[in-house]
Amino acid sequence: MFIVDKAATASMPHKLPMPKVIFFDIDDTLSRNGIIAAHNKATLEALAQTDIKLVISTGRSKAILPPDILALLEADVLDAIICMNGQYSFDKNGRISHYPLTDQQTAKIVHLCQASNLIHKFDSATHISWSDENESLREFNARTPNSIVDPNYYQTNEVYQCSVFFNNQQEKMQEVDFAKDDLKLVHWHNTGADILPIDASKARGILDVCDYYGVNANECMAFGDGMNDLEMFDLVGYAVAMGDAQPALIERADFVTGTIEEYGIQKVLEQFKVPS
Repeated sequence: MFIVDKAATASMPHKLPMPKVIFFDIDDTLSRNGIIAAHNKATLEALAQTDIKLVISTGRSKAILPPDILALLEADVLDAIICMNGQYSFDKNGRISHYPLTDQQTAKIVHLCQASNLIHKFDSATHISWSDENESLREFNARTPNSIVDPNYYQTNEVYQCSVFFNNQQEKMQEVDFAKDDLKLVHWHNTGADILPIDASKARGILDVCDYYGVNANECMAFGDGMNDLEMFDLVGYAVAMGDAQPALIERADFVTGTIEEYGIQKVLEQFKVPS
């Protein structure tokens, strides 16, 4: 593991090979509180002038991707977006790959959520649909056009993942054996997690996009901070953990850099033959 900081940067003996594709997580990697940092936006715009492909790799639903990220795709700064933890990927020309949940999987997930008495949502390509709502969700739904309450939505629409929100930090479905149903629980917040098929991951989406562009994953770089980035880090040639990343992710990283506010992405790109 190479720790990227001012001292380490000064001692770096030579430039590293330029990656062919760079994959970026959104929240707490490019963006803070749902808004991309101005210096990260500028870096993406500079990178777009090179031959490097720029791809988002996020756990977010396609239906609630940040407007500033979608604007960068529309402006040809970004080349593609992998969303819903690799379950759906697309570019301006349309869908690249997708893996809808089966009826059996959705039935199992609903049963597990109901047994734990948890509000949950299913994500489609156009909506996020909640099983129920509370006061905070009513406020969220009021300001989010693609967020609806429909406990039966999954029965008539293709959905790709489920998200659960725990009543407190202690109740996190620890007693549930997801693996016996070929499912897994991936935490993205102290009180939130995604339920996915056991073979779903950002890594699968990355393999689809790499095949689409005709490149090898070991020629790629990825930036991330959360537990849903673990498989992505194991796949790519250069895995970069942000300074405030989860400890388990930092252990799997090839590089550890600063936070968004510390210009972490830029510090790493200085070691490569790319503008930052």
